[in-house]
Formats: sequence, C-alpha cells, structure tokens
Amino acid sequence: MLIARILILSLCAAATLTFAQGGYPAAVETVQVSTSTMQSSVRAVGTLLAEASAVLRAEVPGQVLQVHFAEGARVRKGDKLFSIEATVLEAEVNEARANAERSTAAFERAREMYAKKLVSANDYDAAQANMNVDVARLLSSQAKLSKTVIRAPFDGFVGLREINVGDYATIGQAVVDVVQLDPLRVEFSVPETLLPKISAGQIVSVTVDAYPGETFEGTITAVSPRIDVAGHSVAARASLPNTLLKLRPGFFVRVNVTLAEKTDALLVPEQAIWPIGQDKTVYVVIDGKAQQRKVILGERLPGQVEVLSGLAVGEIVVTAGQMKLYEGAAVQTQGPASAAGN
Repeated sequence: MLIARILILSLCAAATLTFAQGGYPAAVETVQVSTSTMQSSVRAVGTLLAEASAVLRAEVPGQVLQVHFAEGARVRKGDKLFSIEATVLEAEVNEARANAERSTAAFERAREMYAKKLVSANDYDAAQANMNVDVARLLSSQAKLSKTVIRAPFDGFVGLREINVGDYATIGQAVVDVVQLDPLRVEFSVPETLLPKISAGQIVSVTVDAYPGETFEGTITAVSPRIDVAGHSVAARASLPNTLLKLRPGFFVRVNVTLAEKTDALLVPEQAIWPIGQDKTVYVVIDGKAQQRKVILGERLPGQVEVLSGLAVGEIVVTAGQMKLYEGAAVQTQGPASAAGN
C-alpha cells in the first residue's frame, strides 16, 4: 500500500510539472480579428416642437358670420378661416375712398393751376397734403376691413375653434390655433464634452413611446453657441420629416446622434479583454501558444469594443478560458474561430 501511494503521488507530481511546462493544451474559445463598420453615437432625450405654430386672435370686434374650416383639417397659407361682420368697416372704407378721390381731383386741379401760376405754392402744398391724408385714411380703413376675414398664416393644420358662428369676437380673443406638422423640430441637449463632435448635418434617430419599434430619422440643423452652466450641456436642434403625420408637437423623444462612422474599425468581444492592473490585455494564439498582449481600447458598442492598437487583422484572440492561460501556454481552441464584428 505504501509503495502504491508513493507511485500515485509521483505520477501526480509529474503531471503537474508537465502541465506547468505547457505539455497539456488548455481548452479555450477564440475569435478571429477582422475589420467592421462602427458608428460612434450618443443618446439623449428631447421634445418635439412645431416648426411654426400660432394662436390666431381677432383683430377687430364683431359678430362671427361664418366658419370656413373643419377642425383638425389641413389648410394652406391664405385660406379663409373666419368671417366677421364688416358692415361698419365697409362704410368707413367707402367714405374714405370718396374723400381720397375728391382730394386727389382737387390736387390735380391745383397742380395744373400752379403750373400756370394761378395759385400760390401754399395752396398747392395744402392740396397735396389733403390728398396724402385722405389716401392714408383709405389705406388704414381697407387694412381694418381685411382683418374681418381671419386667414391661415402658413400651411398647416387647424386645431379646435374657440368661437362659434353668432358669437361676438372681441379684439385679442383667441379663435383657433394653426400648427405646422411637417417637418417637426427636435430640441435636445448633450454633454458639453461632446461639443467638438456634434455639428449641423449629422443624422439623428428618434423613437417615441407612441410607436414602439419604429425609428424616425432627421438631421441636425443647428447647435447652440452657448453652454448651459447649470447642466454643463449644449443644446441642439434637428429637423424631422413627418410626411405620414404620425408625430405630434409635445412628444417626449429619445434621440440617438451618429457622431462618426469608421469602416475599418478593429472590434473584439468585450470578454476578450483581460485587465491587468491599469492595463488592458488580450491573449493572442500564435502557433498553438498563448501570448499576452497589451492593447489600447477605443469606442465601446453593445458586447464589443474597439481596439486602437495592439492587434492586427487576422489574429486569433481568446474570448473564454483566460484563467487557465499564461505567457507561452499551449492552447486548444474549441470549435472553429469566428470573425469578430461579423
């Protein structure tokens, strides 16, 4: 029994020594390094706003005679929305027109007589002044009369009317709002550290809770020149097409901004990175042996990380089993190596 126990211990010691010298390959999982397209992006939250929105108000008093639109309907710039009773203003325009015509005729006679030296310069100047005053009064009364018809100020959609036929509209009373729905504006902020990376023309992807799974794309149109001191952030604005009219001003949105795109980025799985103190390393398989190599990392993606230096295309890196490895250890890959980033 003693001889048998000594023999077993000798065999175990020999096996341990052999394993320590790399005699038995360690089973690991690997991946082949390859290039891939990588987008650098930042996420933010924001709000949808209308490019143009106005609350229309009555500018002259009077009874509402007619409503020319259906609530929620599309309107074009200049379309009639409301007609307000205009009898008094029409009479004022007629009176002002008659006065303007009379004073204009008087001025023409005065000009002819002044040319013949039949009237003084003072009489000529007075006739011209009277004409100018009457013409100005005519234009003013015509402007007031035009305000009895409330029109759409731009292309858009009308909301719910605040006044009905037969109601008396007072000056400044809100009657309806008009909103432009296509395109919309996205307002959001990003950390101030990203100011050098964000600029007009970059693509944004927007998602909203109302349409889960759908993405809407737009373009940054402007970046604020000021930094928000309280939040240490910079505000940006993007234009978002809304041809299907699914989106509405006021929506809470999640914004993803594409900052840059690399077509030749070296990506490896996150689990391939093996920290050693402050350094980041990977195990590379060369001729069946493990070689530990320091790497410099770049951008991170879900499940992957960019390697800026330390690796080359085509090399094989270990993604699982690093605890069994050391410099020069023999390795045996489990299954075929796959390309990283694919």
